[in-house]
Amino acid sequence: MAGPGTSACRRAVARLAAGTPVLPVLIVSVVVLADLAGGAGMIWLPLLAAGPALAATTNGPRGVFCVGFLAVVLGATLGVRDGVPGGELAAVMSALGAVTLAGGLASALRGRRERVLAAVRSVAETAQHALLKPVPATVGPFQAAVRYSAAAAEARIGGDLYALIPTPYGVRLIVGDVRGKGLPAVGTAALVLGVFREAAYDEPDLLAVVDRIERSLARNLGHDDFVTAVVAGYPQAGKLEVVNCGHAPPLLVRESEGVVEVEPTHPAPPLGLRALTGHAPGLQVLPFADGDQLLLYTDGVTEARDRGRAFYPLAEGLARHVSDEPARTLGALHDELLAHVGGRLHDDAALLLIRKPALTDQGVPEATVPRKNPPEPASEAARDIGAPAAEAV
Repeated sequence: MAGPGTSACRRAVARLAAGTPVLPVLIVSVVVLADLAGGAGMIWLPLLAAGPALAATTNGPRGVFCVGFLAVVLGATLGVRDGVPGGELAAVMSALGAVTLAGGLASALRGRRERVLAAVRSVAETAQHALLKPVPATVGPFQAAVRYSAAAAEARIGGDLYALIPTPYGVRLIVGDVRGKGLPAVGTAALVLGVFREAAYDEPDLLAVVDRIERSLARNLGHDDFVTAVVAGYPQAGKLEVVNCGHAPPLLVRESEGVVEVEPTHPAPPLGLRALTGHAPGLQVLPFADGDQLLLYTDGVTEARDRGRAFYPLAEGLARHVSDEPARTLGALHDELLAHVGGRLHDDAALLLIRKPALTDQGVPEATVPRKNPPEPASEAARDIGAPAAEAV
């Protein structure tokens, strides 16, 4: 059995091996062997500069200087052995030293940029968890799963939004897409989610929740800004309410019918544009039985194109990969989507899937029946704590 000293030694060796500039040293060794075999002198010696130059891209300043020192020592030794004139040999050694110093500086700057990038990514991840909170694996009577990909990979967050929360009036959820990109879109998404999380607890009527979001956006958005969204609720067993505000139609999965698009019966403009059109959204009520599933998504999924400019067929993909586990279904869909676009999305993409399992399968209680006098709303932090923990996606 290895003792603490042995473990510490192994860790030290592992750290040393991880920081060793193996490839640069290998290149220097190849140049030395070529010179020894051919005895060509000045023909091979300038190539020793490739060692510290490559080390600057893969190692820290210490590794660069070690490789540079090795190259200078070996180059001077070979030059004396091959009878290279002193002036030419000094010029080659000076060039090796200059390349080593420049490589060490470049390596230090690269390391600094990597540390800054790591800090920015850490802040972005924290912002994402604050804005797009992890969805529990089970919420009320539902199994649930989320997949989210920001087009700006280093930012980790974008203009798509989602939320799924239990309330005194049943489970309520929203998936939306903010017009535009960058920090303004993130700010608008935060505004929508904040209003939704508060209104979902306070308003018995789902349309009233949508109205509060609309009023808030009307006060805070510019004339050209808007948010497309689908807001849904499950107020009682077997009944699903849907309000579509200019968003892509959800996909309903039923064992008897397969995958069906839920086209809005009362088309409504996106959130933030009601004052310009005068059309108010309508409430669409759907039966939602055991085994049924509902997929909400953003246009970053359906508008993803392959090299032939063909859109990703989401409904067909869902029919291929649908299962009794929402997380597994979305995992397969997300992998297929990335394969379709060649590995990287060019727009933010969000997928939220809920499934109503049979009581005999999961033992999950039915949704809470709406109460005429709900309890006083707790703080948002307390509500979030009350939800079960879930994996971050």
